[in-house]
Amino acid sequence: QVQLTESGGGLVQAGGSLRLSCAASGRTFSVSIMGWFRQAPGKEREFVAAINRSGTGTKYVDSVKGRFTISRDNPKNTVYLQMNSLNAEDTAVYYCAADPKSRTWPRYDPDYWGQGTQVTVSS
Repeated sequence: QVQLTESGGGLVQAGGSLRLSCAASGRTFSVSIMGWFRQAPGKEREFVAAINRSGTGTKYVDSVKGRFTISRDNPKNTVYLQMNSLNAEDTAVYYCAADPKSRTWPRYDPDYWGQGTQVTVSS
């Protein structure tokens, strides 16, 4: 029931920045915890970041803390991932994901996924 569409991926040099966007179904966006996962070729899907419904709480995987910032704009039904100081380890397909059910933040257990957007960091 939640549709997610990512954009903003691309090729960037190490040390550079990208901002990913995820446009979500307007009817249910504000009731969902939103976040991002990534998956590199041959690797398991990895949690990256999440933000609670009001936008007042965030969490990140240790490897991106201080470099990535997740934010959301509920009136625009959009969640963002600002990625700075990118390195080759950040190369992956990034997926936006929604969790409309969890009520015990920082629990985040998404059920809905976008199609993914490729981020490639050249070294």
